[in-house]
Amino acid sequence: MNDLINISPITASIWAVLLPFLAFLIQAIVGKKYRSGNIGLVAIIGSTTISLLAVFLKIWDSEPMSAQFTWFTIGERSIGFGILLNNLTALMQLIVCIIALPVHIYSRAYMKGDQGIHRYWMYLSLFCFAMLGLTVSINLLQLYIFWELVGFASYLLIGFWFTKDTAVQANKKAFLINRIGDLGFLIGIALVYAHCGTLDLIQLFGPHGLISTTDTSIFLGQDTSWMTYAGLGFFLGAMAKSAQFPLHVWLPDAMEGPTSVSSLIHAATMVAAGVFLLCTVFPLFNQSVLLIIAIVGCVTALTAAIFALGQYDIKKILAFSTISQLGFMMVGVGIGAWDAAMFHLATHAFFKCLLFLAAGAVIHEMAHFKEHAHLDIDAQDLRNMGGLRHYMPKTFICMSLASLALAGFPLTSGYLSKDSIVVSAYEWASSQGGFHFLIPIILITVSILTAFYIGRLIFKTFFGTFRHSTHIDSHHQLHEAPAQMYGPMFFLAICSVFPLFGLHPFDYHASWIIHTFHVETYFSQIPAAHTVIPIILTGGAILSWLLGWYWYVKNRYSLKEDNIWVRFANKQGYLNEINHSVFVKGTEGLSKVLYAVDKYVVDGLTKLLSYSTRQLSVVIDWFDKNIVDGFVNWVANSTYFIGHLARQVQNGQLQGYIGFTLTMVILGILYLIIK
Repeated sequence: MNDLINISPITASIWAVLLPFLAFLIQAIVGKKYRSGNIGLVAIIGSTTISLLAVFLKIWDSEPMSAQFTWFTIGERSIGFGILLNNLTALMQLIVCIIALPVHIYSRAYMKGDQGIHRYWMYLSLFCFAMLGLTVSINLLQLYIFWELVGFASYLLIGFWFTKDTAVQANKKAFLINRIGDLGFLIGIALVYAHCGTLDLIQLFGPHGLISTTDTSIFLGQDTSWMTYAGLGFFLGAMAKSAQFPLHVWLPDAMEGPTSVSSLIHAATMVAAGVFLLCTVFPLFNQSVLLIIAIVGCVTALTAAIFALGQYDIKKILAFSTISQLGFMMVGVGIGAWDAAMFHLATHAFFKCLLFLAAGAVIHEMAHFKEHAHLDIDAQDLRNMGGLRHYMPKTFICMSLASLALAGFPLTSGYLSKDSIVVSAYEWASSQGGFHFLIPIILITVSILTAFYIGRLIFKTFFGTFRHSTHIDSHHQLHEAPAQMYGPMFFLAICSVFPLFGLHPFDYHASWIIHTFHVETYFSQIPAAHTVIPIILTGGAILSWLLGWYWYVKNRYSLKEDNIWVRFANKQGYLNEINHSVFVKGTEGLSKVLYAVDKYVVDGLTKLLSYSTRQLSVVIDWFDKNIVDGFVNWVANSTYFIGHLARQVQNGQLQGYIGFTLTMVILGILYLIIK
């Protein structure tokens, strides 16, 4: 252990990144014979241990460290690759490891018996390698490469059950929408390189970097308007990866992958990569771009919360919950409090991972019950559940604790991190005035809606009576998930309460994350807001739970299932239909128009030209044969005929000459007579 502690953080971080990659290679070589998952599990245990002891504990709140090697040179400029370790990267690397470890353990039971389990372990290790590499990249190009590799690995995992058409459609949708964001990311990289001549994060955003300096005009010239476009490009990349409105539509469909994968996508660095990117390049953003980020994040938080209200699929509720919470993080970045955004990212990772793993345990047991009882039901539909706390009490406790954290209930980690964003948003709005107050008001509303929809999930899943209780007998029983599944859930439940992030249960400023990042904001604190807003949020959450209890447990639900607002939320605001009509059908319509243009205009013109050329060639051929060749042949034939006649006269025979002479005399006499 002492040797591990004494290892260089740079070397340790490299090993933390490489271990999952080595596991991926070994599993790929072994192939279908490998089914246990031991190699991937050992690799992620090693990465977690190294990341915690040899990287995080040494780097946190200490001097940053870096190591870089030349990759290639263009002209006089070189692009390198390497490792950057600071508070932000060390925290993200540790989060990936700590979240991936329980997911690996959980997967051993959850994926047991799956025909493609060898592919699952291989893809999972590749996914972890990509996420870990992304967190410690030293320049924007290297970060972009791992960014794409994360997208590729998630594409494989979302479509893991590729025999299902819905899974294939889901991973294609994720792939295509993320390409939109990646184009923005590339534009941002190109603009930065064109104006700064480097992509190195230290040279750009370090303490004395080109962009982090207080007077950028000294290094970059008077015209820095390009920074607006570069900032918008990076934000577009973050919008797609972190599922911000209206590019969020891929994430609910991504639930077609295994639930353990969903937990890793939603909790680790996949969807949070956008927030991490914005925090990394934060000095690049001017006030206009930051306001756009705050507005888009606010709209995303609100719309996703509304859509979650009408969902019946347990995983889709959690998916929209993730989108909404990512919106909170974006608002944190947009108001300049990116430390609060990172704080919420860290707390959200634990309780959202727990929510998905608990949902997976419920789905796992519902699927087994469905198979044994020969029922034709959807194992993920809340309407087929109810009363499961009697059969799965451990899962109920873990999921309830995670739900309290998501709702921002006191004594949970979510209470601290959510308050840090909402309170900061109010203080920011107070300094701005006017319509800016809409953002904290909307965030407060969303927090209350969040408590309601997660309460709805808990009530409909675990309370009341089981919808198919008549099929329960000694042979068909619901029971608690295996120990390998609820063991990781207990660990995540412990990480969802406040002591892990700060010893003060009600003051987010006492959190070690906020204390260490300590971002300087231009707005001042309002002490009253730190008391009033948490009271409003907690009171609203309690009232929403009481309403949920009255509706879903007491069966006093007053709205019809076909209610226009319920249907609007269930259909996700008809965004998929709009996208299908505008983009899919629009593209199909444009394709038909282009096909018609190609067939009737381009091909028609080509055919007309070819036909005209052929007819012209026929005319030219006739003219050549009958006029040109005809004249030449006539001259030749005439010459030949005259020559033939002359040859008959000059044949060397006396009688011929006498006959010719006589003929000419006779013709002469006849001429004279006639004349």
